[in-house]
Amino acid sequence: MLRRYLLRRILLIIPTLLLVSFFVFSIVRLLPGDVVTIMMADHGFAKDKEEMREILGLNKPLVIQYVFYLKNVLKGDLGISLWSGEPVREEIFRRLPITIRLGLMALFWTFLLGVPIGIISALYQDRWLDYVIRSLAIAGLSIPGFWIAILVLIFGSIWFKWVPPMDYIPFLESPVKSLSQLLAPSLILAVHLSASIMRMTRTMMLEVLKEDYIRTARAKGLSRWVVITRHALKNALIPVLSIMGIQIAYLIGGTVIMESIFVLPGMGKYLLDAIIWRDYPAIQGINLFICIWIITINLLVDSLYGLLDPRIRYRK
Repeated sequence: MLRRYLLRRILLIIPTLLLVSFFVFSIVRLLPGDVVTIMMADHGFAKDKEEMREILGLNKPLVIQYVFYLKNVLKGDLGISLWSGEPVREEIFRRLPITIRLGLMALFWTFLLGVPIGIISALYQDRWLDYVIRSLAIAGLSIPGFWIAILVLIFGSIWFKWVPPMDYIPFLESPVKSLSQLLAPSLILAVHLSASIMRMTRTMMLEVLKEDYIRTARAKGLSRWVVITRHALKNALIPVLSIMGIQIAYLIGGTVIMESIFVLPGMGKYLLDAIIWRDYPAIQGINLFICIWIITINLLVDSLYGLLDPRIRYRK
């Protein structure tokens, strides 16, 4: 059943990617400010606009441009950056490790903070500690991440004389210093994510703790810790996994802001720069890559349901 379910999901990836690629390909050309106009204004090219469009291959009809783009994508070619002249695929793979490390660190803090605090909140339901935790969670959901990042930079420089380094230190050059640069942005990204995870964990723990099998486990004389960790937590984490799968999209969007604020040369900053300069191949390639990333993560999360709860079956 699981194999058949995964096969159907994989087959659905093809039309999804086609729709996303065509939408992104079309929408970037509708953005105000033509790339040729920006190039001529920035570099002062003597060529006229039509000649520049012909050089860049932008003078053909949109459908023909898309067909050529799709053929190249099927060959693994995401195009050449209109500004740097570098292959987009190489730029993505060069910047991808930074974004992955930032995302993994944010997910680590999210799980480390959200799940235990959610369990504590459920165990102390309607007590002062529960009220404090729920208030902090609402604040974490309400406050924008970029605002927290700006406050960290302002007050960090005023109170602690700390500012993030402007030059990124490669991981292989100094792993500790490289990861320390990602500490602040990853924690800020985790604020919003851990707040929603905490609320979901609390809600599901309260529901699971009322189930009959939990009462049976307690009646057998099992300790409270064993009941929570071995019986309640595994079932309570299933909806939490669903939320974390959905939050991958938010996390990717958050990396765009954090990488720009903390000057991290990852995929998020590359995407923002490409949008500003209307670098069509870069925008298309990054969005296609992100779409594949999100689809893969959601597929993995759905596959984990059966491992957490053997009662779950994948049917037609």
